[in-house]
Amino acid sequence: MDFSPLRNRNYRYLFSAQFITFLGTMVTYVALPYQVYTLTHSSFIVGMLGVAELVPLLLTAFVGGALADFVDRTRMVILTEIGLGICSSMLVMNASFNKPHVWFIFVLSGTMSGLTGLQRPSLDAMLPRLVSSDEIPAAAGLSALRGSIGMIAGPALGGILIASIGLRLTFCVDLLSYILSLLCFRMIPSLPAGEAAQRPGWGSISEGFRYARSRQELMGSYIVDFIAMVFGMPLALFPAISDHLGGPKTLGLIYAAPAMGALIASLLSHWNSRVHRHGLAIMIAASVWGLAIVAFGFTSTLVPAVICLAIAGGADGFSGMFRMTLWNQTIPDVLRGRLAGIEMVSYMSGPLLGNAEAGLVAAPFGVKASVISGGVLCVIGVLVCGILLPKFLRYNALTFATERQNS
Repeated sequence: MDFSPLRNRNYRYLFSAQFITFLGTMVTYVALPYQVYTLTHSSFIVGMLGVAELVPLLLTAFVGGALADFVDRTRMVILTEIGLGICSSMLVMNASFNKPHVWFIFVLSGTMSGLTGLQRPSLDAMLPRLVSSDEIPAAAGLSALRGSIGMIAGPALGGILIASIGLRLTFCVDLLSYILSLLCFRMIPSLPAGEAAQRPGWGSISEGFRYARSRQELMGSYIVDFIAMVFGMPLALFPAISDHLGGPKTLGLIYAAPAMGALIASLLSHWNSRVHRHGLAIMIAASVWGLAIVAFGFTSTLVPAVICLAIAGGADGFSGMFRMTLWNQTIPDVLRGRLAGIEMVSYMSGPLLGNAEAGLVAAPFGVKASVISGGVLCVIGVLVCGILLPKFLRYNALTFATERQNS
């Protein structure tokens, strides 16, 4: 791997803060659906947790993007991180009750999703201000490494904590992560908007959409990831699947398996800087993801299931690195926050809708049918996207850079 961006002090604090908070978030990522499933014994209700998170995200993501291009990005991240920490403390309180309230879990999940919608555009838009353009592919690899380690260690830790100390103290770990990440974010200098910053409003948000629509390579990167996550992300079914693969002790491993593949992908990321056909690379990776999910649906024992999920995660890891490189190398800084809001909706609403889709299909047709059909629809959707968006398929980073210099 190329670790050169870590020589930058400010990037080190950003990397550390994101790693700490993501690790805690992944602990809760396992604990929340498990808590809902144990309280209701319904995969459908677990899937509806995704809907409860999606609606606030859609309401705040574009506002968060407009704010990221107008206010101090560091300050925006700190304020929303405080709000997320307060919500995490309420999860601890709810878990302390003899019978935790399911409706309160839904309210807190939605609130935290809404705060994330406000925060994430500013957080994503900080990166191009802290590293050079040439370092962005390396930073994308480090981001994938950070994410994959968090997705391995977080769910594994979550499973261990749930089994050993219970849900209340498990949620305390997430609360601690918010406190530690705040200390890191406070060490990053202010990143105020430039003089050309546009005041947040419908006009500002619309400008971001117009820019995104004007570039097929951006739209393709959003749509392909959205399709892959909606149809090929059966996370809501993992608690039910774990019942047939060894019980609660296997739940953390199942959640962590995709990240194992993503970790391998990030460790092999040094060659990514030599890939310039990012659209084609994203399509191939998303197709591999879908095929691996189909194979996962046919498994009946733990080891093949973990292998299939690891292959899927590796493909998604490469797709994420190529998407991040494409976005950060080509989007103007004055629009970076608003486009980050659109990006966030594409890669975060997909899994949330995927949870709902998986639960809805599993209810009448069963878990296996839901997983397999989702993987098949993922591959078909990716191929259709390539046909309808030819500029996305043909996108070449070298050609784009040359045309921009000549314009």
